[in-house]
Amino acid sequence: MTKLPNWPELLAMRESARAAGFTVVWTNGAFDLLHPGHLASLRQARALGDRLIVGVNSDRSVKAYKGSNRPILNQDERALMLAALECVTAVIIFDEDTPVESLMKLKPDIHCKGAEYAPPHGRPVPERAVVEGYGGRIEYLPLVPGVSTTDILRRIRLAEGTAL
Repeated sequence: MTKLPNWPELLAMRESARAAGFTVVWTNGAFDLLHPGHLASLRQARALGDRLIVGVNSDRSVKAYKGSNRPILNQDERALMLAALECVTAVIIFDEDTPVESLMKLKPDIHCKGAEYAPPHGRPVPERAVVEGYGGRIEYLPLVPGVSTTDILRRIRLAEGTAL
């Protein structure tokens, strides 16, 4: 089984997992410049089930919400880095601005979001109705304070003026 399946392969994997009674967990994001915060979240997500599927935002969708200078790594590079992680079962790239369409196709048992989306004061979760509609649930994962791609880029810019 490949860790970088196409949609038909991923859906067949999902059916096999369902038939075996395995819990399938989904999380998604840009995962640009993979860092310890990403790794912590991915490990926490995997601990919630038997299979972890990671949706990676396409280059187009990352540019749409992070700006024209992002992503730093292209979608294939980001997917390859994630697929190399032991805790990740499979990685799929999606082009939509939200994971709604991917979730409608895959129907994972658990959809993981970062704590910044947690109720009651979190950011909106546009995919909530879809996940709850097919009987899935949403879990909110704690963030690692002080670790983000934006912070890493800021530190690189500061270091550019010094000898590395």
